[in-house]
Amino acid sequence: MSVEPVVIDSIINGKKHKAEKQAPRENPANPKEVVGYAPLNTKDETIQAIDAADQAFTEWRQSSFEDRITRMRRAIQKIKDNASDIAALLSREHGKALYDAKGEIAVSLMWMEFACDNVMEVLQDEVNEHDGGKTIIARDAIGVISAISPWNYPISLSTIKIAPALLAGNTMVLKPSPLAPLAVSRVAEIIAGEFPAGVLNLVHGEAEVGVELTSNPKVAKIAFTGGTETAKHIMKAAADTIKHMTLELGGNDAAVVLEDFDVNDEKAMRRIVVSNFLTAGQICMIAKRVYVHESIYEAFIEKYREAADKWIRVGDPFAEDVTIGPVNNKKQMEFVQGLIDDSKQKGAEVIKLGKIMDEDLFKQGYFMQPTLVLGADYDDPIVEQEQFGPTVPILPFKDDEHAIHLANKSIYGLTSSVWGKQEHAVKVAKRIQAGTTMINTAAIQGLDVRFPFGGVKQSGIGREYGKEGLLAYAETHVINMPDELDLPYIPE
Repeated sequence: MSVEPVVIDSIINGKKHKAEKQAPRENPANPKEVVGYAPLNTKDETIQAIDAADQAFTEWRQSSFEDRITRMRRAIQKIKDNASDIAALLSREHGKALYDAKGEIAVSLMWMEFACDNVMEVLQDEVNEHDGGKTIIARDAIGVISAISPWNYPISLSTIKIAPALLAGNTMVLKPSPLAPLAVSRVAEIIAGEFPAGVLNLVHGEAEVGVELTSNPKVAKIAFTGGTETAKHIMKAAADTIKHMTLELGGNDAAVVLEDFDVNDEKAMRRIVVSNFLTAGQICMIAKRVYVHESIYEAFIEKYREAADKWIRVGDPFAEDVTIGPVNNKKQMEFVQGLIDDSKQKGAEVIKLGKIMDEDLFKQGYFMQPTLVLGADYDDPIVEQEQFGPTVPILPFKDDEHAIHLANKSIYGLTSSVWGKQEHAVKVAKRIQAGTTMINTAAIQGLDVRFPFGGVKQSGIGREYGKEGLLAYAETHVINMPDELDLPYIPE
């Protein structure tokens, strides 16, 4: 049954704005089907949105925490009320399985509720009375925030920015990715409707929109999730006005499987498989290269293949028995296939995993059967580059020192994982260069919105989630009231 395409408008100063041009968004499972249309905003329209946010900031920054929280909680409830429809739209435009889309919305709501529950405690004035007088440490709103979100988790990676920014008293202009613009726009529209005009604005478009959002002098902070190369351009564009930044970038996350890992632990083995292939491998924090101690390497591969063949079922994202849908777009599919082909040419063994549920559907969409790559060299592109797709190399290591060297041998450092006896695993984890290292779990399975998340090296700047994710949207403002009698002697 065909579904009528949805049409998304931008939101500028509290009103829906129809752009002159629109871009279609295809269904990755059936590229001939248009799921909906998103506007292609211009530079001038982007400036209008920034100006609206700038004007709204004057009053919004003076609003109370109670007012902000009440508005956000109303938005949360409306998102919950519409969660089924939003998840279905997300699944159709993105390609992720329906259960995965529902999970993304659940994580988004979890974070928004955490932000509401904790913002007053984290951002309230800290009053210090001391011998030298009195000092107040205030947490002031920063100003206009430009938020640029990616296509792989468009809702959660937008709300991770929207909730703390608005609750801290900032205003925002949000730009979603053109590769998954529809469902996140529905969420943004719900949130914007609960706040005064101009507090949350929504624009879509290509390079000229992004350039304006990152260089306009009225923008005080940029919150970006995406590729490292794009982030370099953003930093250059922002340099002239010295903007605040939170950058959550790419990762080539290592999983280290120690010699004391139990390969017969079916649940643990399934967690490793899921950490490689959830959302068809299109997650920044997924395990993209696996290093296994040489003493258990052969046994690990055998049990890994069993677990993968049992869990992986590729097909229609709306089918209940499907665990993996198509890759989001043709360009990404071709990039991943290129890495696989390069590995084959270099002599590596490529093993197909899981089951294709519908051969005809598989052929018409951007589907890829997940693959395991064995025998790759440590320096091969499939090991050193972020695949962002359903393939993973597994390589042996000799000892802990070797494993730590391999894990750290990367320009990235977003997340990592260590698998084995807990005491041993923690000892190794402490030596890995990453923003987060998980023990006996990885990727979304180990995410906790109560604690900070972000990368080291070229995987980003700053932290999201947790209390640090709230503080990231506030300026520290120190107000000193010293006792004159205690001042150092100054000659008159």
